Amino acid sequence: MRPSARPATGARSRPTMEDVAAYAGVALKTVSRVVNGEPGVTPGTAERVRAAIDQLGFRRNDSARILRKGQTASIGLIMEDIGNPFYSVLARAVEDVARDHGHLLFTGSSDEDPVRERELALAFCARRVDGLIVIPAADDHTYLLPEISAGIATVFVDRPARLIEADTVLTDNAGGTRAGVAQLISAGHRRIGFIGDSPRIFTSMMRHRGYREAMAAAGLRVDDGWVTMAPPTAASIGAALAQMTAGPAPITALFCGNNRISVAALRELGRLGQSPAFVGFDDFELADMLSPGVTVVAQDVGRLGRVAAELLFRRLAGDRGPAERIEVAAELVRRGSGELPPPA
Repeated sequence: MRPSARPATGARSRPTMEDVAAYAGVALKTVSRVVNGEPGVTPGTAERVRAAIDQLGFRRNDSARILRKGQTASIGLIMEDIGNPFYSVLARAVEDVARDHGHLLFTGSSDEDPVRERELALAFCARRVDGLIVIPAADDHTYLLPEISAGIATVFVDRPARLIEADTVLTDNAGGTRAGVAQLISAGHRRIGFIGDSPRIFTSMMRHRGYREAMAAAGLRVDDGWVTMAPPTAASIGAALAQMTAGPAPITALFCGNNRISVAALRELGRLGQSPAFVGFDDFELADMLSPGVTVVAQDVGRLGRVAAELLFRRLAGDRGPAERIEVAAELVRRGSGELPPPA
């Protein structure tokens, strides 16, 4: 059957589903099924409906669907900083899953500020997003309990929520760090330094724990001068490395707690003329191009985002099970820097 002549729509500015049905010569329900991706339409008929949609310039009006389902087909993602490659990869993974479910994604950066996180979360809720994915900065998430009770599905990723039970998707931070430090130990190192981020950050705390667990498992002591836990700056990392690499028993290996610390530490080590064995948590651009290549504990950031988003949409589909805590494994990627032996 060929499409009928284009109907006269008079003064109407937007064609309707009825117009598409008339133009394609099919029932209104058939158009609805094609528009909403529902089964029950033969490929040929579906193609004819899509051709009519393109010809007429039809655009689905989501307002009626929103009123009918009580959903806005949107979710919010709150992260530390979209400029950080870690978060941009995670955001893209969440966006892809949201698109597969017919949802738009709104994003915001908290800048590791609890007040800004709360403002963003409540602003998204005020705009009636169906769900939230949060990389938390706050120490208290009870402010979200009224929103969750009102039906806003919420999943925390990278770090757990504080003071509430909620779905959480994490990397195995401690396990990944244990593997990285164990690699340095297996290369013969006994004096291994650790530079981490602020101890109030969950991921930083867990990576520090993994470092100490690996050292303890090997029967190795940890000198207080080998460990720095603070918000990373070029000055603080430089001071830490100057201390770690000086004296009669300097470190022979270094583990860095995230990619920004790794990059800053490598720059400072070059300035100091030092080249200890090196492992960093998180991969980073050009890590494989250095000489030697930088051994890293790589997170599967895309999987973190996908698992968190899929869990969110499972909740939106009606799953009312207890809160889940999912850990995604990290992978030790050996490139040479972590395999360097200690000086003779």
